[in-house]
Amino acid sequence: MVKETSAQKNNNIQSASTTIPATGLQMVLHKAATRGKASHGWLESNQTFSFADYYNPERMHFGVLRVLNDDWVAPGKGFGRHPHDNMEIISIPLEGALEHTDSMNNTAAIQKGDIQAMSAGTGVFHTEYNKHATIPASFLQIWLFPKEKNITPRYDQRNITRIPNVFQQVLSPDKLDEGVWINQDAWFHIGSFDKETTTVYSLKKPGNGVYAFIIKGTAVINGQELGERDGLGSWNTGEITVKAGIGDTEILLMEVPMTAQEVNQVDH
Repeated sequence: MVKETSAQKNNNIQSASTTIPATGLQMVLHKAATRGKASHGWLESNQTFSFADYYNPERMHFGVLRVLNDDWVAPGKGFGRHPHDNMEIISIPLEGALEHTDSMNNTAAIQKGDIQAMSAGTGVFHTEYNKHATIPASFLQIWLFPKEKNITPRYDQRNITRIPNVFQQVLSPDKLDEGVWINQDAWFHIGSFDKETTTVYSLKKPGNGVYAFIIKGTAVINGQELGERDGLGSWNTGEITVKAGIGDTEILLMEVPMTAQEVNQVDH
């Protein structure tokens, strides 16, 4: 089992980690209850990594994975027009729907089953609103440092028809590949699994790590027991083994480069 330990001096990960003897595999565990929290009435946010008013030097990023926010937005509320630049911004709706508008003249609704990606590049303004009058919306807000800075901003959105008991690719660096594409050597997969289904995920690129986030249910990954909304990062490995728990389980896998080009604090 991985235990929460004091921070190690590591500019690439900046998180407490444990090495598994004889394998070299390293893992870092982030329990759901240890996340940062923000409550604004209309917005409830749980933050895996340092973000806005939540600062934790042990939780700066996992490789190029900079932000993983688990957000709840009240009916009729949302994020007003605000800027981003040089960040890859991914939204994965879990419940309800959000309406997106941006300075690239995109207007779209995103809901469960969709994945949205925006390469902010040289700069973009956007809004995200829950337009429903009575139903709240929840979504994962994820930021990655870009592979190349100052590119022309780009928007992509796809609906993914789920296939049970497999990890389906929903994001990659290739515009011709399955899912949305971004300006980074990263691959995201989402899987919905029946009771005690076991799956092996093989990493796409040597040197990458993979961060698993349990959206629903429970799982055991590389021997580590995980509950709902727990996160587990693994690196120095070519694959991870995932076993779903005794109920329905939904998991997001984020494979990312482990060297971040930028390490400055970023606000919303």
